[in-house]
Amino acid sequence: MVELLKGKAVVVDATVGAGGHAAALLGAGVGSVLGIDRDESAVGEAARRLAPFGARFRAVAGRFSQLADVVRRVGVEEVGGVLFDLGLSSMQVDRPERGFSYRISGPLDMRMGQGERSAFDVVNRYSESELARVIFEYGEERHARRIARAILRARQRAPLQDTRELGAVVAGSVPRRRGGAHPARRTFQAIRIEVNQELEELAASLPQAAGLLEAGGRLVVISYHSLEDRIVKRFVATSPGLTALTKKPIRPSSSEVASNPRGRSARLRAAERPGRVEREEAA
Repeated sequence: MVELLKGKAVVVDATVGAGGHAAALLGAGVGSVLGIDRDESAVGEAARRLAPFGARFRAVAGRFSQLADVVRRVGVEEVGGVLFDLGLSSMQVDRPERGFSYRISGPLDMRMGQGERSAFDVVNRYSESELARVIFEYGEERHARRIARAILRARQRAPLQDTRELGAVVAGSVPRRRGGAHPARRTFQAIRIEVNQELEELAASLPQAAGLLEAGGRLVVISYHSLEDRIVKRFVATSPGLTALTKKPIRPSSSEVASNPRGRSARLRAAERPGRVEREEAA
């Protein structure tokens, strides 16, 4: 990732989180980084962590669908690169009060920012058919109907409010392969995507990111499941102003997985705006 963007004058880190990627980019010689995140607590954390870089780093709050407006609001018109790392940050997963993990007891929240619906709303207020659709489409879970029925039975006794409680309901409704992933993994992914409208936000942001690129600017996206990767692949393939730099997604090496197991499903795609081309209007 750093190699694809090093040497650029300005890079937008559209998923700044705690600032890990931004710090690596600045350390590799990128002129300045604008960090954006819909999670205001992440913006504050990144600003504190990267304060030693001074004016070379700025952090602002904003959603993917607001990308072009957020960038131009701070006085930037063109950038040398835009980076998206679509995975959950450790500061989200590891904090029980955020409600992202089925392994830690916490409230059914899963919101990446403020003002959106919560996981509690999806789990306790969606109909059985709506729940089944979300779990099947966004979790690619073949037991979606069975899981939705189990959630409805459980919430008839009392509203589901705890992440481990929901995880247990899901686990008790489907067969579990010995040694396999936790049976609630796909359901939690699906609910999180629905809560934050992640796929719609991503699809809205990619044309805006491409529209911000200067000649020679690069778009780099790290995704973690096929739904995201499919959107990125289709966008690059159908965008006349971009040239793919990766024919196939780049996967992490075994050593990278060993040092960061959470990144084992990562897929990196990159594209470039070549030459001096007529700029497109951001969607």
